[in-house]
Amino acid sequence: MRKIIIAIDGYASTGKSSLAKLLSSHLNYTYINSGSMYRAITYYAIRNKLIPLTKKNINSLIGLLSKIQLDYKINKSTGFSDIYLNGSNLESEIKSLEVSNYVSSVAEIPKIRKHVVEIQKSFQHKGGLVMDGRDIGSVVFPNADLKLFLTASDHIRAKRRFDELINEGYEINYDDIFNNIISRDKKDTERKDSPLIIPKDAVVIDNSKMSIIDQLNFIIKLIKSRFNF
Repeated sequence: MRKIIIAIDGYASTGKSSLAKLLSSHLNYTYINSGSMYRAITYYAIRNKLIPLTKKNINSLIGLLSKIQLDYKINKSTGFSDIYLNGSNLESEIKSLEVSNYVSSVAEIPKIRKHVVEIQKSFQHKGGLVMDGRDIGSVVFPNADLKLFLTASDHIRAKRRFDELINEGYEINYDDIFNNIISRDKKDTERKDSPLIIPKDAVVIDNSKMSIIDQLNFIIKLIKSRFNF
């Protein structure tokens, strides 16, 4: 059976990663969270005092890209790939609100996007791939076999993100989460380099009132109809 590349794009906190993990597990495909790469670089910038992103700090961060080694390793307890930065697992650290507040600004830096996209493209040789992010179907894999674009109402996305962080032990405020999501959407859609867009051939899924299982079943049915799985 032919293995395909599935690109999942969408706005912040639409559940792209959760859906991509579930889909990759169902298909027994490799899962890559592209956004975690930008989050890992943002975490690195914060820890190395390169925030705020002044011109000097941006140039310093770009100069350090060769020292930032990003990799994915399977987490034996979850069965999914975790992001590693220079050998350290950052899967939990990159979810903080501090990282969320700066990740869109880091991700819009052209040389950083180019560096990350090159890494992402290298994964296309894996047999069967599900990758989620902001520009997977438009830039990284424009010829992906299946492109999905997720959207949902602002307040539902904020509530989902708020609940997720509370469950993980973070002390956060709902309004901060809501404002962060609106800010990220604005930066993602308005950046000059690889802005967040809906690819013309993407299937748009508004999951405001859909459970993750509803979404999975819809996509599996779609895959079966298109690729005779």
